[in-house]
Amino acid sequence: MLDASLVTDYRAVIGYFTQVIMKDLRLVSGYDILYGKVKRFMQNDLFETVVDLENINTLRNLSELAASKTLIDIFKREINGLTVQDKGKAAIKGCIKLRQTRPFVVKEQGYIIPRKSVFNKIIGDSELELRFACFLEECDDIVSYAKNYLAVHFTVDYINTDGNIANYYPDFIVKRSPDSVIIVETKGLEDLDVPLKMSRLREWCMDINNAQNEVHYDWVFVDEESFDQYKPKTFNDVMSGFRNYKD
Repeated sequence: MLDASLVTDYRAVIGYFTQVIMKDLRLVSGYDILYGKVKRFMQNDLFETVVDLENINTLRNLSELAASKTLIDIFKREINGLTVQDKGKAAIKGCIKLRQTRPFVVKEQGYIIPRKSVFNKIIGDSELELRFACFLEECDDIVSYAKNYLAVHFTVDYINTDGNIANYYPDFIVKRSPDSVIIVETKGLEDLDVPLKMSRLREWCMDINNAQNEVHYDWVFVDEESFDQYKPKTFNDVMSGFRNYKD
């Protein structure tokens, strides 16, 4: 929150809001351009009349929650509208090789020692993740699997319920065969972002399949209630029986 009592230069105020907007949207460049647009908006559009940015009363008004929130929300919404568009095609700019993942430290929590994973431990962020990893260990119809740790750097960007660009980390990557890979999301209690994440994951798989033909990618959502109720025996049971967000 901007404290007008500590700021007497309107340039610092513009810089503050510019940095907040860039941080929230994870923009890495364009500060100079955005700075100028924030300045013009403050001066000409934020209030009912054109204001003098050097006036101390203007700085006090900018420190009010309604004014600062309005400014930030409008810029985030408009920038998202400009940057999140369907360009009509996708391109592969790089790939992730799990065996090249650098060693990393995890917090103390439940784990299993896997036989079918490149990692020496599978750490579960939830009991369901650990149980699902144990299930994968017993699946004869998969080649291998991996927990998608932060260190793997496999993320899918999506628009969350607040209308902002966010990163989504799917839970598991499962290799069914040399030319078939499944992205798996496991979930206990669903939140409002789950449908948005699944919609984006579907789109991601379609894009990657259209961009190359060496490996076919698919996805599946495994909810805890169905996993406990139906107790699948094979991974094929999962792919054929768990259809949430797919149909």
